[in-house]
Amino acid sequence: MAIKLTDRNKPWAVRKVTDKRVLKDYNIRNLFRIYCEGENTEPEYFKSFPVTTETKIEAIGLGRSKTALVEKAVELFTKDRLLPGQDNFDHDRQLWVVFDFDVRGINREAMDYNRAIELAGQYGIRVAYSNDSFELWFILHYQYHEAAVTRNEYYQILSEKLNCNYPEEGKTKEFSQSMYAIIIAHQAAAIQNAERLFKHMEDAVYSDQNPCTTVFKLVLELNKCLRN
Repeated sequence: MAIKLTDRNKPWAVRKVTDKRVLKDYNIRNLFRIYCEGENTEPEYFKSFPVTTETKIEAIGLGRSKTALVEKAVELFTKDRLLPGQDNFDHDRQLWVVFDFDVRGINREAMDYNRAIELAGQYGIRVAYSNDSFELWFILHYQYHEAAVTRNEYYQILSEKLNCNYPEEGKTKEFSQSMYAIIIAHQAAAIQNAERLFKHMEDAVYSDQNPCTTVFKLVLELNKCLRN
């Protein structure tokens, strides 16, 4: 029943609105909170998964890399009391960080990368890491790739596969929102290729796992919540 304009500020009316909000939140059974390094590519791709109405994807680009990203994620998760042992912890809520190595020849960058993955694990945060670049996950949709190359070479491959200038077009928000639909037909192959790479590399130090991506692990979890 609609609330009259003259009654909207009355206590019973406020309670009715609040109860509706709580009920809406209650219907969310599976929540993914994903903090990403990139501000377009990763979050827009993950938000494009067609999940059920009982699933909510919060994918947020923080514009931070490696340990700095994980430390910020820990701060935000702690603030919301979402980590294991805190008041709002829920086994059905998945907490993730997504970042890549992005070799730049900077001092101690391998240590930073390894530390980020280890730190996330200490707080019960799942990691979708890629070495060297997140775009490796996209390439694996089209081919098995086991050569260690730079991200610029990844971009060249994707430019050919997607018939675009990937560095200029592929990194935009609009293009990132379309990537799921563009590559979904090849996702099964990508998962198989990524798992194969991971099994080949998993015994090595994280920074030496090149190429390697664990994005497939997050994708598999999201796929459990897809609409029929």
